Amino acid sequence: MENAVGHRLVKPGISVIIPAYNAAATLSRALDSVLAQTWPAHEVIVVDDGSTDATGEVVKSYAERVRYVRQDNAGPSAARNQGVAMASGEWIAFLDADDWFYPERLAQHAQMIAADPTLDFLVGNFDYRDNTGALLHASMTTSSFGRELLAQNGEHGRTVIEGAALGRFITAQFSDTRMLTLPRATFLELGGFPLELRICEDVVFLLRLSARSQRAGVSCAAGAVYLVHDSGLIRSDRLRAQTETVRALRSQAVAMKAAPLPIRTAWKQLVKSAYLNLAYYLAKHGQRDAAMLNMARSFMFNPAVADVRHMLSIVRG
Repeated sequence: MENAVGHRLVKPGISVIIPAYNAAATLSRALDSVLAQTWPAHEVIVVDDGSTDATGEVVKSYAERVRYVRQDNAGPSAARNQGVAMASGEWIAFLDADDWFYPERLAQHAQMIAADPTLDFLVGNFDYRDNTGALLHASMTTSSFGRELLAQNGEHGRTVIEGAALGRFITAQFSDTRMLTLPRATFLELGGFPLELRICEDVVFLLRLSARSQRAGVSCAAGAVYLVHDSGLIRSDRLRAQTETVRALRSQAVAMKAAPLPIRTAWKQLVKSAYLNLAYYLAKHGQRDAAMLNMARSFMFNPAVADVRHMLSIVRG
């Protein structure tokens, strides 16, 4: 059987990788959501990143339904990379241990792959929810590009982006690892998530992935939940998070020289925004000189007319 563009239809096997660190309280919800998928996962792999709680016991209660490996604590990038190294599925998806999938998460992407196996990777919409489970907003509603795709394709639609649109996707950042599906071979070719980064490693990986890609699938129906809480590093230490984001993005300067123009342009916009966010954070906390320094770095990196307004805003406090 063939699809409309002449490719033989496939039934992609998707391995789901879950990094877990002291996740005993939330891991069962994540695992149950994967095991309840309408398109069954090829396998579910939990990489225990040196937990000191009952994470291992939780996983072992699922017996042969979940593969489990434990490693010394090395961070989420190392855990995800280890999971992919173990995987036998042709395609890979990721889920954090405190988040969960909606039942159609894998089906959304598997059906797109089956219809068009030439897609380089797939992303999609997800929901932000608080600790009570209340819906805060959908990820695609937070950027103009995401809202355009929703308007064009409907909240349950699917589409393909390519060329300049891949650059807009990077700038919009309406999707992340919990809605990323890509070939295992591509992941290995790119070297996996950067081990030297504990913050912004997912954005850096998506930059590298988009730079070597031609076409990406987008599912507009929310397929996963990102649980918003205050215990993560980004929310608990915002100064470090902002500083490390700048460092992570600047580290891609050499790689971006060879990237297609839309991706290189998007990277410059991300770096500029990271400098601005850091400048505003410093100004808000009374560090006017440091704020002005980062504002100047933003301007020198990628000058824009709007910088005058930002400069005045920081000067006025």
